[in-house]
Amino acid sequence: MYDLSSSVSWKKLERLADETRDDRIADYFAKDPERFGKMSLRLGELFLDYSKNNVSEAVMESLLQLAEHSPLRQRRAQMFSGDIINVTEKRPVLHTALRSRGGESVVVNGQDVMPDIQAGLKKLEAFSDKVREGEWRGYTGKRIRNVVNIGIGGSDLGPNMVCRALLHYKHSELSFHFISNVDGQHIKKVLKNLDPETTLFIVSTKTFSTQETLLNANSAKRWFLDKSGASDSDLGQHFVAVSTNKAAAMKFGINEDAIFEFWAWVGGRYSLWSSIGLPIALCIGYQQFVELLEGAYEMDRHFMEAPLEANMPVILALIGIWYINFLGAETQAVIPYDQALHQLPAFLQQLDMESNGKSVDIEGNPVDYATGPIVWGQTGSNGQHAFFQLLHQGTRFVPIDFIASLRADEETEEHHFALLTNMLAQANAFMNGDVTDGRQDYASCPGNRPSNVLLLDQLSPRNLGALIALYEHKVFVQGAVWNINSFDQWGVQLGKRLATEISRNIERKSAEYDASTQGLMAIVKDRLGSTGGPA
Repeated sequence: MYDLSSSVSWKKLERLADETRDDRIADYFAKDPERFGKMSLRLGELFLDYSKNNVSEAVMESLLQLAEHSPLRQRRAQMFSGDIINVTEKRPVLHTALRSRGGESVVVNGQDVMPDIQAGLKKLEAFSDKVREGEWRGYTGKRIRNVVNIGIGGSDLGPNMVCRALLHYKHSELSFHFISNVDGQHIKKVLKNLDPETTLFIVSTKTFSTQETLLNANSAKRWFLDKSGASDSDLGQHFVAVSTNKAAAMKFGINEDAIFEFWAWVGGRYSLWSSIGLPIALCIGYQQFVELLEGAYEMDRHFMEAPLEANMPVILALIGIWYINFLGAETQAVIPYDQALHQLPAFLQQLDMESNGKSVDIEGNPVDYATGPIVWGQTGSNGQHAFFQLLHQGTRFVPIDFIASLRADEETEEHHFALLTNMLAQANAFMNGDVTDGRQDYASCPGNRPSNVLLLDQLSPRNLGALIALYEHKVFVQGAVWNINSFDQWGVQLGKRLATEISRNIERKSAEYDASTQGLMAIVKDRLGSTGGPA
């Protein structure tokens, strides 16, 4: 039986945490001038510098031993081969198959899934080309000019983040909008200035039963019919769906040939590689979407084949485990020094916290160690004038990932130079600090705050694909070492179920609800009425 916190490697790391608690990162550099070279990695156009971490050679060696003694190698092989590793939902986990470019078969329940994946990609290509080239037109014959994606969670965060990150590649005659929040002000704001005759809606919902998405989709449908004067038969030119539930999508009014399918083994937060990526293909073009897949595939091969000590996802994961389990870090900051990546922290928040926010292991036993951190962040230069104060001088211990692209826009090279030098200055300041005359006072920054620096040669589809896959595999490695299931989300399901129950029971008092919930239900009912409209 795998007992992580009783293992020899774990106990050794606990001792090392005590022994190195007063070590300074700067002293590691002083003792070893080759530290930067030893603790940096390049894969294609991604470069990782992890030398500014509170990690000695002995700690790194012990962390690698911890990984070797964990189920990591076994579960990694199982994931790529299509075995059922999402044991609570009895599903394989095959987002890696969606971007496979090597021609290998992946067999699930005796069937190779790759032909279905290839067929799905061809359908994506054909449709995205039609819309981008102006062949797919609205019911009045006008070309599509606005694409509105309606989804939530993984059906929104991934496509939204990628489209905004790669805005430089966007089709010049198309604009993209994303509706996720069930708050009516969100959809009103998005639809306010759109022309129904030139608007295409993508309804992205795995089961076609997600409450928030269906509410927004039905509101969009009413808006379209009311504003355009079109009939139900015209919906097919303006609504398409990405879903596993073809029957429900057709009942909504979507034509069968405009339903883009994917599979139960595609987890929501890993779904941008599937047909959920339709907005991406429409935005940047199908060939660039393939480049996104290719970049992720390159990281997949690296993750499978590189030795653990030279494996980017493994290195990032183990350093994170060191901070979370042995040095008491509760959060992880992600700071992109690139405005195009401003939604990356929100995307990684779901990826990490929904995956590894677990308190029982894969056998259902309570764990006696910390698991997933709170992930947060925003763009760097803005953060410097907000929360960096706490990171420099506060009492919280917060490891940081800095991310930047090196290629500058020719028209704003001066801005880009300032952006990158600010990032380098911050990483240096967090490590070295500034203690005047050796005394600690109100102006002193103690330093010894760790960070990773990830540099992309340029923010291209390929490099972004590799970056996303890097973090996916980092999360997977940590889940494997912690012996938890990174691929279910029962906490999310609980909230969905209770929301449905409360909406049904708003009319009556019930002992199943606590006094606070009953009191709040009464206020809501009195103000809005049982139908959801104003009383």
